Amino acid sequence: MSFPELLAPAGDPEKLRVAFDYGADAAYLGGDDFGLRAPAGKFDLDALARARELAQRRGKRLYLTLNAYLRQADLPRLQAYLEALRPLDFDAYIVADPGVLALIRQLDPGREIHLSTQANTTNGAAARFWAAAGARRINLARELSLDEIAAIRRETEVELEVFVHGAMCVAYSGRCLLSAAMTGRSANQGACAHPCRWRYALVEETRPGEYFPIEEDDRGSYLLNSRDLCLIEHLPALIKAGVHSLKIEGRMKTVYYLAAVTRVYRAALDRYRDDPSNYRCDPLWLEELEKVSHRPYDTGFLFGGAEARVHTADSKYRRTYDFVGVVRECFADGRVLVEGRNRFFPGETLELIGPGMRQGSFTVGELRSETGESLAAGQPNGRILMALPVGAQAGDLLRRQGQKS
Repeated sequence: MSFPELLAPAGDPEKLRVAFDYGADAAYLGGDDFGLRAPAGKFDLDALARARELAQRRGKRLYLTLNAYLRQADLPRLQAYLEALRPLDFDAYIVADPGVLALIRQLDPGREIHLSTQANTTNGAAARFWAAAGARRINLARELSLDEIAAIRRETEVELEVFVHGAMCVAYSGRCLLSAAMTGRSANQGACAHPCRWRYALVEETRPGEYFPIEEDDRGSYLLNSRDLCLIEHLPALIKAGVHSLKIEGRMKTVYYLAAVTRVYRAALDRYRDDPSNYRCDPLWLEELEKVSHRPYDTGFLFGGAEARVHTADSKYRRTYDFVGVVRECFADGRVLVEGRNRFFPGETLELIGPGMRQGSFTVGELRSETGESLAAGQPNGRILMALPVGAQAGDLLRRQGQKS
């Protein structure tokens, strides 16, 4: 097999550019319908066409999510959508519903099909079944161990994909009824309200209105939260097991999260590709992954066991750095134009990060508006002229160390 691809999420056009800039070989995104992240910044047909052109220009691959489970009334609308999509020539569609797969095979037989983790493929026989049905790649169920992944590899020629980083659901392979039961919004049709992230307390039926703590802290008790997945230390094992694609979760995460995580996994994969016999996980990579907002990291089910790993300590996001700006343009006189994302001030220490693990600290100097007025602070959504360290490039990000939260 060829060296595995790094697959990153793209919740909107800006995130798509960032995914490619920071090292993804491929990206996955959703259109106006039939995906599983309806609240994410969706791409209409025109935006999808521009995304496809960008991917082709950059020599990257682009996959469209069509992995919702459909009702009977949805099928005519899907058929019309597939007809409209066909000229865009996506590298693959990601599906879960067998009916969707069958309709794509009927209407667009040459289109590559990837099977979503929502299909919860857990054994080689199932992988062969889906391959015979037309799937070129299978995103395996997250419940599998490393040994099970390797066993499936030995039993089938189909490409295998696994998640290596990001949020995990308490549901089985993401198939959850909780959102539909509590809000009427079906997770399996793309409208998850994420009730597993909400705060909960215990109420005794004869004492309505009295809320009893369940090992809760001052933010409440988040009974259904799971830890976040992080497999950066185990990439060689996954590669040796025969995985073709390593997938990062997070179409609804921030640009900063996407950039910071993607560049770390890119660096790790490149290091292994260049010198596998001397490969070691760089402590810097672990430090960098701690600088994005996340729940406590875990290896999920990769090494066996079925412990849910859901308890009070998992409820909090950990965030030690704030994302404060994006470099939009660099000028010949050394100034740069920064688009603010959080407030920052002259005299503060910030860090600049960029593709290829470029990073460094600097002290903020004078800030000016685009029209030349002096600014007391950089503001969210403001466009700020300032000096940055030599080598700064458009697309670099600025962050600031903050308090743990």
